[in-house]
Amino acid sequence: MSNTLGTEAVIGRQSQGTSGVGGAQAASPTPPRAAKRRSGRGRMRLEIAVLSGPAVIVFVGFVIFPVALAAYYGFFRWHGYGPATDFIGLNNYKLILTDPAFQQVLWHNLIIVVLSLVIQGPLAIVLALLLNQKIRGRALIRVLIFVPYVISEVIVGTGFSLMLQSSGALNGLLQAVGLGFLKADWLSDPNIAIWSLMGIISWKYIGFAVILMLAGLQSIPEELFEAAQIDGASYWQIQRRITLPLLGPTIRIWAFLSIIGSLQLFDLVYIIWGQYIASTAGTSTMATYMVAQGRMAGNYGYGSAVAVVMFLISLIIALLYQRFILRRDLQGAVTEGAN
Repeated sequence: MSNTLGTEAVIGRQSQGTSGVGGAQAASPTPPRAAKRRSGRGRMRLEIAVLSGPAVIVFVGFVIFPVALAAYYGFFRWHGYGPATDFIGLNNYKLILTDPAFQQVLWHNLIIVVLSLVIQGPLAIVLALLLNQKIRGRALIRVLIFVPYVISEVIVGTGFSLMLQSSGALNGLLQAVGLGFLKADWLSDPNIAIWSLMGIISWKYIGFAVILMLAGLQSIPEELFEAAQIDGASYWQIQRRITLPLLGPTIRIWAFLSIIGSLQLFDLVYIIWGQYIASTAGTSTMATYMVAQGRMAGNYGYGSAVAVVMFLISLIIALLYQRFILRRDLQGAVTEGAN
């Protein structure tokens, strides 16, 4: 009897030890599972590197490197050929900030930024609301509005430079219809030239804004409009209380693109007004100033410094805009992976 009880006790202790070892083994991850997890992370990093590597290389080669090279040449008096040896420090940057001509073109850029937002924004929203309705020929009208955006700036600039001359088609048309008293020097008069430029810019880029607004309107659920109509809301109340708030992210993104594009405006001004008439007509921009004072004057060091200043102005405005205006839109766009 005692031998039987002793044997059972020994077997019981052995089984408890075995179960304890098994429990400890079950609690800790097996080496193959950990190795598989590490290999999965390595594969994910490799995929990210392969997919984003070309874009990073292009960005560094065509953005970061040119900016760094321009910043380097901005410290020299350099004429574009041979090594840059005439080091002048910050003199180019000091001259830029104290040059009345640069302050004038900076003011022109700010005017273009404000007028682009004030003119194109409301007009694009109104056109998008109209084209979002079920009207006959809606698809054709959308195409016609978007066509100017895809036309080359060279073609647009050349066409308008011919039409807006003193003896151009616009003044000829006004004279033919009995409105000769409205004839003006649309390109050379400083009081009119900036408005001519804004008209051309609005005609050229309004299609892009309308397409963005239409995309934003398509993302708003129809149930919200139906519920508001059932509650007795008028059309304008629906637009003010539902459409515009929900269209806010699209409007803010378009405004950001418009601001950056206005700060870097060059091609239309240079093609229509050239490097000399633009300054007297009040339509010169930082980009045209950079070309005129840098490349055309043979002072590539100064032109490089102007390019760096333009880059810094655009970068600061972009960072501030993202920090204070796009912050609400980006809060829900970035998520952290669950640990």
